[in-house]
Amino acid sequence: MTGPDLAGQHVTVAGLGVSGVPAARALAGLGAVVTVVNGSDGERERAQAAPLQELGITVRLGDGDTLPEGTDLVVTTPGWKPASPLFQAAEAAGVPVWGDVELAWRLRGPDAPPWLAVTGTNGKTTTVRMLAAILEAEGLRTAAVGNIGVPLVDVVLSDEPYDVLAVELSSYQLHWAPSVRAHSATVLNLAPDHLDWHGSMEAYAADKGRIYEGNTVACVYNAADRVTEDLVREADVEEGCRAIGFTLGTPGPSQLGVVEGILVDRAFVENRQQQAQELAEISDVTPAAPHNIANALAAAALARAFGVRPQSVRDGLRAFHPDAHRIEHVADVGGVAYVDDSKATNTHATEASLAAYEHIVWIAGGLAKGATFDELVQKSAARLRGAVLIGADRALIREALARHAPDVPVVDLDRTDTEAMSEAVREATRLARPGDTVLLAPACASMDMYLNYNKRGEAFADAVRTLAAQEQ
Repeated sequence: MTGPDLAGQHVTVAGLGVSGVPAARALAGLGAVVTVVNGSDGERERAQAAPLQELGITVRLGDGDTLPEGTDLVVTTPGWKPASPLFQAAEAAGVPVWGDVELAWRLRGPDAPPWLAVTGTNGKTTTVRMLAAILEAEGLRTAAVGNIGVPLVDVVLSDEPYDVLAVELSSYQLHWAPSVRAHSATVLNLAPDHLDWHGSMEAYAADKGRIYEGNTVACVYNAADRVTEDLVREADVEEGCRAIGFTLGTPGPSQLGVVEGILVDRAFVENRQQQAQELAEISDVTPAAPHNIANALAAAALARAFGVRPQSVRDGLRAFHPDAHRIEHVADVGGVAYVDDSKATNTHATEASLAAYEHIVWIAGGLAKGATFDELVQKSAARLRGAVLIGADRALIREALARHAPDVPVVDLDRTDTEAMSEAVREATRLARPGDTVLLAPACASMDMYLNYNKRGEAFADAVRTLAAQEQ
């Protein structure tokens, strides 16, 4: 079923939100008979439904389980679990289920731009934005899309002429996108996450690995993460597609890496056995934390696979500035640095964040999402000056600290009101010494106390700025 065949087809869109609304609009514009189903029926959902209903789209709120009669195709938004009753009903009726990314892929025109695709447990958004900056420095018409920015459905149906797209894909999106075939792609890293959605680590990894299927030029993997290399080996790619590694150490042939503070390429050079091409300096990457250097190398590898010149890699990395709440320096107060990494919502991201600083007062806690913290604390204990714990599952972190870092002073804050973060910053300041870093890297989701990780990071930054004003 391709774009033109959707005219007259009865399509059920599962979910409203960022991707459901544009998918419903696009399908209606192609002549499909569209019904949107959504489990929630609140003020926000009704506001989203109203403009769709004006287009003649049926919106059924408060019932996301029942498959509308006569459905020919289901298009789902990313958050819906595979075990949802709606999909079980679709399977029983022989109705295909596409994700919003699968829909976008199938709706591409004959002159559609190639996709350079990025997934991984952590670092996806930063890497995609770095990649887009590098492509723009090369003078290419591009956009950072997919799980960020403009919905892919809107991009593929727009009249904007793109040369190439930098595409972020989540594991949810990849699960429902079996037809996507990227020019080149990377899995940045893999660590347990979203296992309640996927059911197991094996299923999570398999969905991430779909990004390599059908790649034509390069499958970029993390040399420090063996699972990503295994996913490349298992992928069914086009003849001639190459495996390209990235490493924070000295690169071997067909790798990008770091030599004496320089990002170098030994993959896309004439004689990769004996030559290396300088791309940029570590100082060109902001922030120059180890995990962010890895992101830069992955972005550079994808850009080089597309034929981008070395100087454009350097210029793009220099022009790039990360989004808020990603290892963001807020202020220095009394010789102590205050850093907001509220986006570190799992242990893998937090481990990378903690590794970027020598002496840390760590603010952590929230919703653990089934995570355990022993390994994280073991690896990071020597760096910890102290810890301030907040949120619903803080006891899990406190217990891990007691087992593996018993000498680290811990402040356990039993409060969830709007002033909790201010007290956390005050307590962290009390524990810190000049030269230390107070680091918000929660290793947990935020929804027990905040709407999202952005709001949590803003609360931290506001508390730090108040502290700074008091010091003046």
